[in-house]
Amino acid sequence: MSNIALIPVRGGSKSIPLKNIKIICGKPLVYWATKAASNSKVIDKVIVATDHIDIRNTVINFNLDKVEIYDRREENAQDTSSTKSLVLEYIENSNVEDDDNIFLIQATSPMITSKDIEGIYNKMLNEKADSALTCVSNKRFYWTKDGKPINHDINFRPRRQDFEGYMLENGACYINSVKNLKRIENVLNGKVCVYEMPEYTGIEIDEEFDFLIVEKLMQKYDRINNEKY
Repeated sequence: MSNIALIPVRGGSKSIPLKNIKIICGKPLVYWATKAASNSKVIDKVIVATDHIDIRNTVINFNLDKVEIYDRREENAQDTSSTKSLVLEYIENSNVEDDDNIFLIQATSPMITSKDIEGIYNKMLNEKADSALTCVSNKRFYWTKDGKPINHDINFRPRRQDFEGYMLENGACYINSVKNLKRIENVLNGKVCVYEMPEYTGIEIDEEFDFLIVEKLMQKYDRINNEKY
């Protein structure tokens, strides 16, 4: 059995051209997730799946252990392409076994650390879960657009400190076995393990202002010196 980290990075982002190699905290965005996966004791191989030569060359120049490049198909690197389609493409075209695990790790969550990757995997094993995902605790009150409360009773509205809240996906990491992925064609199935990351890791980088916010958070919480994680 092998644990394979799969990091999808395409070149065709419309909101921020070549977003995944835009510099954040002195390194290309894709560096941080790739470095965390490479440093993790539970990861055997890191696959960066891209369709763009500049991203390919950038990742190669990191000279990180365990890292390989997978040239993803053009049809699975479009704005309308799902991440699931890339995962299934990789499984179909790679020498993987049914009992291997795919760790889907997103470059747009650069605050993930090797400790997080090890933590989610160990929690998944301890809970004997079929799949796992990272989340952050969210204590917001949600409403529909037509003014209906979703997750609270307006007549018994709790104080925030008394509100247990919900777990919100932060998009950093998902785990499932190759066997399940081929059978279900979904990154999550069966008994799902939820691994909690710090609340400040809840921001995914999609727009320019996200870079500004995340860079400040990375500096504040010392995510820059990733080797210690």
